[in-house]
Amino acid sequence: MSASPEEQERPAPRVGPEPDAEPEFQPYHHPAAGWGAAKSVTRFMAREGALVDGPRAIMKMNHENTGFDCPGCAWPDDTKGLHLDICENGIKHVTWEMTRKRVDREFFAAHSVTELSGWSDYDLENQGRLTEPMVYDPDTDHYTPVSWKDAFELVGRTLRELDSPHQASFYTSGRLGNEATFLYQLMARELGTNNLPDCSNMCHEASGRALQAALGTGKGTVDLKDWEATDALFIMGVNVASNAPRMLTALSEAYHRGAKIVHINPLVEAGATRAIIPHDFKDMATFHSTRTSTLNLQPRIGGDMALVRGMAKAILEQSDSDPKALDREFIERHTAGFEEYRARCEATPWDEIEKQSGISRADILEAARVYREADRSIVSWCLGLTQHEHGVDTVREIVNLLLLRGNLGREGAGPSPVRGHSNVQGNRTCGIDHRPAEEFLDRLAKTCGIEPPREHGLDTIGTIQAMHRGDVKVFVGMGGNFALAAPDTPYTYEALRRCDLTVQVSTKLNRSHVVHGRRALILPCLGRTEKDDQRNGVQSTSVEDSMSMVHLSVGMKRPASSHLLSEPAIVAGMARAALPGSETPWEWYIEDYDRIRDTMAQALDGFEDFNRRVRLPLGFRIKQPARELVFLTPSGRAEFSTAELPDVLPEPGMLALGTMRSHDQWNTTIYSDNDRYRGIKNLRTLVFMNQDDMRERGISKFDPVDITSTAKDGSRRHLDGYLAIPYDIPRGCAAGYMPEMNVLCALGDYSTQSDQPIMKHVKVTITPAGG
Repeated sequence: MSASPEEQERPAPRVGPEPDAEPEFQPYHHPAAGWGAAKSVTRFMAREGALVDGPRAIMKMNHENTGFDCPGCAWPDDTKGLHLDICENGIKHVTWEMTRKRVDREFFAAHSVTELSGWSDYDLENQGRLTEPMVYDPDTDHYTPVSWKDAFELVGRTLRELDSPHQASFYTSGRLGNEATFLYQLMARELGTNNLPDCSNMCHEASGRALQAALGTGKGTVDLKDWEATDALFIMGVNVASNAPRMLTALSEAYHRGAKIVHINPLVEAGATRAIIPHDFKDMATFHSTRTSTLNLQPRIGGDMALVRGMAKAILEQSDSDPKALDREFIERHTAGFEEYRARCEATPWDEIEKQSGISRADILEAARVYREADRSIVSWCLGLTQHEHGVDTVREIVNLLLLRGNLGREGAGPSPVRGHSNVQGNRTCGIDHRPAEEFLDRLAKTCGIEPPREHGLDTIGTIQAMHRGDVKVFVGMGGNFALAAPDTPYTYEALRRCDLTVQVSTKLNRSHVVHGRRALILPCLGRTEKDDQRNGVQSTSVEDSMSMVHLSVGMKRPASSHLLSEPAIVAGMARAALPGSETPWEWYIEDYDRIRDTMAQALDGFEDFNRRVRLPLGFRIKQPARELVFLTPSGRAEFSTAELPDVLPEPGMLALGTMRSHDQWNTTIYSDNDRYRGIKNLRTLVFMNQDDMRERGISKFDPVDITSTAKDGSRRHLDGYLAIPYDIPRGCAAGYMPEMNVLCALGDYSTQSDQPIMKHVKVTITPAGG
């Protein structure tokens, strides 16, 4: 499954605009958000020609059922009726979508795929919005116009001619709305496959599996009101100011009311220091910032589980003399496995905890003190914890800590994973799951009159492997940029090129359109900001945020082209062509999305009375049994886990490298070569290093270096000529930007616990260039 030597020698993908100036690095010491964000947004809107449309969109974004949901992160909408519940990255994401630039048939006639393959990823997306369906012509190496009817027929005919439905795989990015999601999984299962990979396979799969095993639910149990009531927040593996900027408001408010805020991350990010909230006009006028943390801890990459184990060990040791350190009544009534976990903590020596976490015992005890003194605590985390071999064990260790003091099933307490994309949680809720539960399949069969397949399908890693072997011949991508987001870039490229047909449903041109199968379709869809006008009028779609609130989104802007179709309409068109004898009323569904929601109300647990409840102010929250202390686990209780601490220290001479986003980036979309909060200008091909590690290797600031990763199977991958940046990061650790560094992550290096690519713990050597 590793890339061949020939494939590994291919140059890494070019990403980002070509720099116009020399790279710069100046450590950032200012508050997050505030005037820096305001200036950045204004410059960005001016560059994109959106100084009129941009402010209009801002006033319609994240409003209760009357505006469109931000297509960026999945942070919940404000519960207090805030009219400017927005952030810098959300505005950039919307402005990028509303661009006046167009990619039409004349553009494709002027540029071959071979030529476009040499363009940077920034330049591809910067061409603007796709305007009509296109099909690849291998004779001319150009995309050419195709009618929607013929495009659907090509998809349908190819799917019908497969020897098995399992030779197709249907990928979903996190931007797809609930209604399109439900139709998409229905199409795949009516075809006869559970090959439904999604971006969660690469991001939060570990969270879902851990929470399911421990609590009987794959989601967090808290909501935004809990964040407003908690006494202590532990924020782990999250770059708040860039990945979930609206969280800054919650952190600022928590600090003002006296809550303790502990950030745990190898890098002390800007959002973990202080912030100026842009909609707080008084603070903006006076440049008054608010602290967003009371304690910052920097574990080594992969050391979070050891740190949490240390906190639990400290609490258990205190309980010998302080009966109030544990919630013994909660433990006895609602948990299983406590004594085994206590024994595991006792058997874990402090020197091993310090060694694996990279944190001193004194600092761990300080974090434990904060936790012990708080009546109600929330632990929140993101990909910094999940994209590891032991991601599931780490999340379960968080649950262990919460259970010790009964921080579950009551206001202001519980686990709170931070989803990084608008509707990735809704995708999973509405059926995008390669390992569907039998109960879900039973309800789907009864409601929709189909016989869904029961065997598990392929996830993201399995799909790439199967495409490479030739076992998957058709790949359909609903949104996203699969070619660039996946690990082991050359191997993934080769896998896609071996397909008979690749289909990409997109708003803008990206790498996945020029890395394609023998036949390829680009199907352009409406954006979240645009009006979706069907036979029965303008339609709304629904999304689910990271705290299980489901609410409506309604576009406000005229579509970029009259030839665009909505995502539900594209799914229905493909389904009708692939399943000509289907009794599913595909066309009837598209006339009025309320009809889709009525079917979803019958098929999905928690969606009863969907159409009425989703139109309530802020929508409705999907029930979470664990929130009510109902645990759908084998024991009927919340279950402690007893995993041993993993050895996360790199071998001598090696470093643990984690990939991450820059601030001026959203997933694989690059807005510029700058990273304001880390003090970077005009540079993306860089690696952040500890100064002692640099000195030990004879490397100085801005020196070019060669980076070599070593996979589990011994194969190696290279990035050459990256510039070294000295940074406040623990010894033995390094960091750099995805998607450029995805080439270093071997496809075979995925977690045996979650099947996620290990993108946050890549073993590398870094040497002076040419050395």
